[in-house]
Amino acid sequence: MTQPESSDQYRRLRVALLGAGAVGSQVADLLLRHGDELADRAGASLELAGIAVRDVDAPRDVELPKELFTTDAESLIVGSDIVIELMGGIEPARGNLLLALNSGADVVTANKALLATHGTELFEAADQVGASVYYEAAAAGAIPIIRPLRDSLAGDRVVRIMGIVNGTTNYILDRMDSEGADFAEVLADAQRLGYAEADPTADVEGHDAAQKAAILASLAFHTTVPLDAVHCEGITRITASMIDEARAAGFVIKLLAVCERITVDGAESISVRVYPALVARSHPLASVHGANNAVFVEAEAAGSLMFYGAGAGGVQTASAVLGDVVSAARRHIAGGVGVGESTRANLPIVPIGHVITRYQITLEVNDQPGVLATIASILSEGGVSVATVVQTVEGEDDTTARLVIGTHRAAEQALSDTVERLAASDVVERVLSVLRVEGE
Repeated sequence: MTQPESSDQYRRLRVALLGAGAVGSQVADLLLRHGDELADRAGASLELAGIAVRDVDAPRDVELPKELFTTDAESLIVGSDIVIELMGGIEPARGNLLLALNSGADVVTANKALLATHGTELFEAADQVGASVYYEAAAAGAIPIIRPLRDSLAGDRVVRIMGIVNGTTNYILDRMDSEGADFAEVLADAQRLGYAEADPTADVEGHDAAQKAAILASLAFHTTVPLDAVHCEGITRITASMIDEARAAGFVIKLLAVCERITVDGAESISVRVYPALVARSHPLASVHGANNAVFVEAEAAGSLMFYGAGAGGVQTASAVLGDVVSAARRHIAGGVGVGESTRANLPIVPIGHVITRYQITLEVNDQPGVLATIASILSEGGVSVATVVQTVEGEDDTTARLVIGTHRAAEQALSDTVERLAASDVVERVLSVLRVEGE
């Protein structure tokens, strides 16, 4: 495979690619095969100057010209107009992108971990030299969400974002819901099929989704959101019985990233959080199946918008990366400084305790007279009112019962404190599960 001949009518731009894994190899392949089409769209010839990797002889998903590979990333970066970083991790990716920006190159990255932890540093470096950082593929794979938030909704006011932004956890929860399978069983299948890593911690504990939530919230609310300000819970405690109870109540369990404007003590603030939540089966997010992702955006003028599609995959993510490459090329041709990130709103980020939500609480209680009255009293003392109660008798000797309590909306802190008092009550054997309800 050889690079296509570039048309003389176009200015030539040198593109450096860092990393040739599942996404990087697809990006290189598409650049080489569709160079003429991309040149027509970008108004510039995109020359793949080289591919920096750790091992030039490692097997690749796509056959690529050997002469393009190098282990010398720094030499490749210097002199390039656009640098695509698909290495992952923090270092050496951070150093390489700073080198690229300081040399005046625009950068394209899908590195959510790097952006969530060092995004401010990269954006400031870009501003100093008039370059741009493009990162469409960092938040939801192939789904176009960064450009709509940054450009299409720039004249609007985003109120809330609620999204399924991790394909692995959605695949697991979807199969648990549709097949009644256990978490461990589906996780093993996900690893075998390549949906989950050998170490799935980043996915199942919610860290991957939290990184994406920080990126989306920073962009939507024009405020720098550090990763440690994102409340994060994973799905490892979700059981088949919790899935069944959700279904019986008309819900499905999804791992959600929720970013929203809220008012605390009269001041506008934002909350950013990730956790498994109950979503009504009538909500559009409930119909997101398999490893797909979806982001539901609510804006004051535009109303409700949903972006749906593949949240991962080599060729799918490569599509988003190349869209950024074309945008970077157009900026080079047009000239002028790059468009910086707007974080001037600087809204305070409040702890989850200030959020208004509602709970579904499942308790194992003593099956005896007065139990419901005691529980109702505990809820009332906490300022939490009951919307629904479902009771079933548990055990062969009928000594315990299971209560599924749906609350009305209340402050998260009040709900959480009430659950603690329930757990400490003499009539409650165990708190079996607590899930928030979202999307109502």
